[in-house]
Order: sequence, then C-alpha cells, then structure tokens
Amino acid sequence: MVFDLEEEYIELYKLLKVLDLVNTGGQAKMIVADGYVKRNGETETRKRAKIVSGDVLIVGDDVTIEVK
Repeated sequence: MVFDLEEEYIELYKLLKVLDLVNTGGQAKMIVADGYVKRNGETETRKRAKIVSGDVLIVGDDVTIEVK
C-alpha cells in the first residue's frame, strides 16, 4: 500500500486511521503502544511519531505502507 503524503509529516496514529486500518484513534494508539508497528525495520511505540516521506511501515505481519 502506498500513502502519498501531502504535508511535511503525519502522526503515526492518524495515518493508521486515515488508511482505515482501525476504526478509532484509540485503537490506533493501542496497536502502536503494543508494538505491532514497525517503522523502517524498527518497532515504533510512539503514537505521535512523525511519519515522513520515505518511511516504510509494517503493521502486524501483513500490511506494508510505503510513504511517498
């Protein structure tokens, strides 16, 4: 999946919500806090991490997001 970034960055939990990977911001925050998101190969637990162009996210074991 590719996400075209229109701003300088997007916060991680907002990206998960925008892509309809979760129903609520609360769910997104829990997924991140529980360590289910990897950013550029490293586990990302900061809910408000600034995701920028060039980042690659893996959510769970099956959803890959390339940020452009």
